[in-house]
Amino acid sequence: MLIDALRWKDREGYGAVFFRKNHNQIFSQGGLWDEGMKLYSGIARAYPQLGRSRWVFRGSDGHEVSKISFAHIEREQDVHKWQGSQICGLYFDELTHFSEKTFFYMLSRNRSTCGVTPYVRASCNPDADSWVAKFISWWIDPDTGYPIKERSGVIRWMLRREDQLYWADTKEELIEQFKLGSPEELNEPKSVTFIASTIYDNQILLKTNPSYLANLKALPLVERERLLQGNWKIKPAAGLYFKRVQLRSILDTPPLDVVSWARAWDLAATSEDEGGEPAYTAGVLMGKRRDGTYVVADVINVRMEANDVRQLIKLTAEKDRAMFGSVHIRLPQDPGQAGKAQARSFVKFLSGFPVKAIPETGSKEARAEPVAAQWQAGNFDMVYGPWNEVYLDQLESFPMSRFKDMVDATSAAYNELESTFDIGNLL
Repeated sequence: MLIDALRWKDREGYGAVFFRKNHNQIFSQGGLWDEGMKLYSGIARAYPQLGRSRWVFRGSDGHEVSKISFAHIEREQDVHKWQGSQICGLYFDELTHFSEKTFFYMLSRNRSTCGVTPYVRASCNPDADSWVAKFISWWIDPDTGYPIKERSGVIRWMLRREDQLYWADTKEELIEQFKLGSPEELNEPKSVTFIASTIYDNQILLKTNPSYLANLKALPLVERERLLQGNWKIKPAAGLYFKRVQLRSILDTPPLDVVSWARAWDLAATSEDEGGEPAYTAGVLMGKRRDGTYVVADVINVRMEANDVRQLIKLTAEKDRAMFGSVHIRLPQDPGQAGKAQARSFVKFLSGFPVKAIPETGSKEARAEPVAAQWQAGNFDMVYGPWNEVYLDQLESFPMSRFKDMVDATSAAYNELESTFDIGNLL
């Protein structure tokens, strides 16, 4: 899309804006701004204005001819900052990150007097729960979720009235259906098309970074179907993340070749007798083995009062140290000042142990994806214990199960091992 916007750089008054959900997505390593620098730096009379997040293209006499800008819309109410704007080229990078309301409001800003017919471009990855899935449903096979090859690039026409979309194969059909007659009304129908694409269409990326394809293939099933195969129907369901048959083996005792241990906790502060259905406190002990695979050696899953939970974690830390030596302890840090205070209190309480409190970001499903990829690849063993059945039941029912405490602790233990693992331990 960055190249597409250059088509009209020499047209007086032309302007394009690239939108991302937040500011960091624009200026992060390898993001839109970095890619724009690669493409635009070699163009004659093209000047970056970092402070205004845009590129300006000047004529031979030095006057400004056109510009390409980068901006973000994080909340729906932010669209009102664009009142009065005229944006000829409207670009959305990852359209599924924006709401339907945001998209159609910004569509009203898609206008220009520069002589170029205003247009919209958008890129996105499949998301079955997004409004975009419904928007492009004509181009998607309702049974398989994959794009219909014969419809890719076929143009259809839409008209929006009172938040309702009406579709037709031709503009004339909509004009007749809604009795459109005035010049303004005749411009209401908009042409739309969807062009299916996969990583295999990006041969430059595959040539320069061949390992990227392997990374996509290593994703858990749901994300692999979305990001590699372009499936618009697949959703997280029980058994798509973890299956017990994917375990490599169940061991009688903890293996002796573990080079790094971590115990991660998912905390719940209320006990079972306080009414309702409180969550569990779960603690998962996981080790990384010399061959790069993993073992789940112990799982705790209990309902306790807050003070009892603290004591349980300390006693477990002492037991883990006695059995396995150095075991990294990872606790979740709730957002806000209260969460920080609780984290500091826990770290102080566990003085003498390698402990840290980490804020959890993203959905439970997103946090589980890295460990699920290793699980699905057969890179996990489990030590036999009375907790095995309950643990495997919750993993297999994730993310549909009511309780996900042990899954959260499993994800955190894996992430802790990956963040602290030292290759020197293998030498």
